[in-house]
Amino acid sequence: MSEIRLSAQPRTDFGKGGARRTRREGLIPAVIYGHGQEPRHVSLPSREFSHAIKKGGANVLLTLSVEGKDELVLPKAIQRHPIQGIFEHVDLIAVRSGEKVTVDVPLTITGEIARGALLEQEMTTVSLEAEATHLPTEIEVNIEGLEIGKVLTAGDLILPKGTSLAVDAEHIVLILTEAKAAKTESSADGTGEAAADAAAE
Repeated sequence: MSEIRLSAQPRTDFGKGGARRTRREGLIPAVIYGHGQEPRHVSLPSREFSHAIKKGGANVLLTLSVEGKDELVLPKAIQRHPIQGIFEHVDLIAVRSGEKVTVDVPLTITGEIARGALLEQEMTTVSLEAEATHLPTEIEVNIEGLEIGKVLTAGDLILPKGTSLAVDAEHIVLILTEAKAAKTESSADGTGEAAADAAAE
């Protein structure tokens, strides 16, 4: 997992009006939590933060330079405008190298689905515990060769070294069921064959 450096500025202009003024200046209002310290209000450069999220995902590790001091942080909650999509506010959690943290990691489905099967994905992310400076950006779930009726659980996932599940291993990730079209066709074929047999008798 790559580390991205950003410059942050202490923020003293609070409230909705202050947040709007901060965003007009091309900055994002943010708060840093963690390690028993009082929450610290900062502003992040909007363009650079957007680039960091695109490159490293929602769990990107950031090195913030605040008043000449570097600090490792992870995004904890990101608020975006529902229509414009711009970043409106970010909650950050302070971390240290070697520290274990719990994050939600996206699941990426790979492989060809079995013929006549329908994929029912119950989880799009999985909660993992990992070292703060070695967080996975995604977990691949290969469905190649899985047969209809297969149920894949969190315990079946192949996790990177140094990570562990932070959810029950029995949680269902996905199920391969028979596609309705295939069921309908099968039923129709069965009915036709039964009718033909009856007529022959």
